[in-house]
Amino acid sequence: MKKSFKIVFTLMIGSAFTLSGCSSDTNKGGASTTSTATSSDSGSKALAPYKITLVYPASAPKDLALVQAEMSKYLTEKINATIELKPIEWGSWDDKTNLMKISNETYDLMFTASWYYYPRDAAKGQYLELDDLMSKYGKDIPGVLGPDFIKGSRIGGKLFALPTNKEFGQGFGFLLNKKLVDKYNFDTKGIKSMDELEAMFQKIKESEPGVTPIISSKFSNIWSAANYDGIVAGLAIPRGSKELKIVDTLEDPNVLNFYKRINQWNKNGWFDKDVLTSDSDQAMNMIKAGKGFAVAQSLKPGKDKEMSLTSGTEVVQIETAAPFTTTGDAQGAMLGISRTSKDPARVMMFLNLLYTDAKLLNMLDWGIENKHYVKKSDHMIDYPAGMTADTETYPNPGGWMFGNQFNSYLFANEDPNKWKLFKEFNDRSERSIALGFSFNQEPVKSELASITNVENEFKSLYTGAVDPEKTIAKWKEKRAAAGFDRVKAEVEKQLKEWAASQK
Repeated sequence: MKKSFKIVFTLMIGSAFTLSGCSSDTNKGGASTTSTATSSDSGSKALAPYKITLVYPASAPKDLALVQAEMSKYLTEKINATIELKPIEWGSWDDKTNLMKISNETYDLMFTASWYYYPRDAAKGQYLELDDLMSKYGKDIPGVLGPDFIKGSRIGGKLFALPTNKEFGQGFGFLLNKKLVDKYNFDTKGIKSMDELEAMFQKIKESEPGVTPIISSKFSNIWSAANYDGIVAGLAIPRGSKELKIVDTLEDPNVLNFYKRINQWNKNGWFDKDVLTSDSDQAMNMIKAGKGFAVAQSLKPGKDKEMSLTSGTEVVQIETAAPFTTTGDAQGAMLGISRTSKDPARVMMFLNLLYTDAKLLNMLDWGIENKHYVKKSDHMIDYPAGMTADTETYPNPGGWMFGNQFNSYLFANEDPNKWKLFKEFNDRSERSIALGFSFNQEPVKSELASITNVENEFKSLYTGAVDPEKTIAKWKEKRAAAGFDRVKAEVEKQLKEWAASQK
């Protein structure tokens, strides 16, 4: 999977830290049902033919046309529609989709997310409002997602895209090199403090001279997201807060103490030489080569199995903080109906199927049975004989982007109880008091641009390479000159208005 794909993690204290959820009380599991909106309300025979265009970030696989044709056959039976799958490479996504939007190109569905322009595009009217469409043609969707997930997906009280039903929140911690975990008998389930975690890093530093204990500075982001519901520019609501009141994280003693710890990690020589620029792919390559031990990650059940499969090296995960759900998590992976769609009702019928029809979803996720995968049981699959990850012709484009992930088949190396574990994960994920609040940056976008430029001057703080107290003091001084007080006032104003709308 590619949540390292293009996920642009906003810097720890700079802006809202987001990544992707499922309602804790409405998981429908893997049940495949027939859409009431498509069969009862419409009837495929009464509908004129229509082609649905689905735009999403992925590489175009060799057998894209075959899968597209198979899905179109099935959709013709269900809603008299065919489908055009339109994957766009991650590296080209911004340029190509922006051109589609400004040129008013006709398409039906596009992937979006809180970290990928959903709030901005919703404000610009790029996506249609969905409540009325869902009430008529997507009647099964609310029962799959549940009220918390839908609440968290709204902007200004309106729903402009539908989230994937998956993990509803983020877990926090590290992926560790399994060979080294086994070699030193590290207890990956019993960590209760940062001190215990540090003992592992020190053991690797002392005993494995060719191995870097920690790859990348990503743990700064992870720690921030575990402790704050970040709004923007270092303004956040502390986790566990019982009141809708923002704090300036640069004024929080906990932040200073954290960076003092990171500063010590740097002095201990635990970070890699490219700590500021190392990403997850580079980290996994170093672990695979036996040159790295740990990389910080947002976690979910089975994340280590997924990363082991895609990287070709075994890793295990260790949780440093319990899961937490913010608006950014609810909006972490979504599909919006374009304002240029010629038949939004039909598109909503298709979405209803993506959330309820396991056969359709698994064609999109895995391709054609007995060609791209074989079933080992009702919900478990594997490669056909002679096929490997290197030779497959329809690799999973990213099931986390589409519909109801709880209906997706699990691969042979995954835990057969994965979706049960997801349900438990969602149940224990703490909800932010500000779940559903999205900040509109337009009124202060020039100030935010200046604040971002200032923030970029202090990235070395995240590596532990500078004195935290002196660096934070300089940062606050420059940030004030960039218009921080005006941004803070705007956040407080919008948060107050949102709170009033919730009563």
